[in-house]
Amino acid sequence: MGAGLNSALALLNGLVGDELERRGNGLVTPMACVHRGHPIAIDREALAGAYTEPTPRVVLLVHGLMCTETVWKFQQAEGHGQDRDYGALLADDLGFTPMYLRYNSGLAIADNGKNLSDLLEALLVAYPVALEEILLIGHSLGGLVVRSACEQARASSQRWLALVRRAIFIDTPHLGAPLERLGRIAAGLLRAVPDPYTRLAADIGDLRSDAINDLGDADLRHEDRARRRVGIRSTGWRHPVPLSSAFAHYVIAGTPPPRRPLAAALNDLLVPESSVTAQHMAVPPHRLRVFPGVGHLQLARHPEVYAQIRAWCEEAV
Repeated sequence: MGAGLNSALALLNGLVGDELERRGNGLVTPMACVHRGHPIAIDREALAGAYTEPTPRVVLLVHGLMCTETVWKFQQAEGHGQDRDYGALLADDLGFTPMYLRYNSGLAIADNGKNLSDLLEALLVAYPVALEEILLIGHSLGGLVVRSACEQARASSQRWLALVRRAIFIDTPHLGAPLERLGRIAAGLLRAVPDPYTRLAADIGDLRSDAINDLGDADLRHEDRARRRVGIRSTGWRHPVPLSSAFAHYVIAGTPPPRRPLAAALNDLLVPESSVTAQHMAVPPHRLRVFPGVGHLQLARHPEVYAQIRAWCEEAV
């Protein structure tokens, strides 16, 4: 399957992937680890065939909404060549075996979290050598899927969680996305107007996937939806699921270039810095880095961001 088709399917899954899943539609992207663009089964034979020199340290990279694993690829102009990404660099520099997740980003965050937790538990058994460490890196929505997987692994005592020493969150809206909360308000106002056309507009506006709805308040569990807020501000609100105390958390944020005011305004609604950094969640200052002038997607493939990731991975925890 070509990269263009994969990107189109990622967009479709992000928008309505939950509905595709409910209908059993063949356009659904099942969760899988991909190697050189192809999904691989989580069994010993398939993994041994894909990873001929596996190491006991694995890094799993989890993309965000409407993306695929290609979001991590450096552009040639960015200094590393198109075949390089954070996983490949960590393999060369620190001996990690890189694995890349591809999944239906329109499913509820809790559903993807459960699927990821089960996948990692299966990996623990099927990996060709004994695993010693799992490094988790999530971009945007992918960071929330990582957090949901960790919470569900904790609740069900899954063994893989004990191998996580670090999780790195790249522009992840830990306190939710104001743009989605604004959409809720707009749809509610339209629905209150006694006019069939306005209500139709509200119904169309509500055709957002479960994941997009969950992004509003970063709902990591199904029960968190009962706490959804009215209003668009991210500050002054505490998330009901704290960061895990079992391992170290690292946070990377960015801001759009100063000469792009429209991009800056959109960024403030999608992934505001206050939601990404969420300082009350007990991330110490030395594990938090803001990159001024680096936009949301750039953060997934930027040389300076990689340098910070490598430095953190070299620290003792």
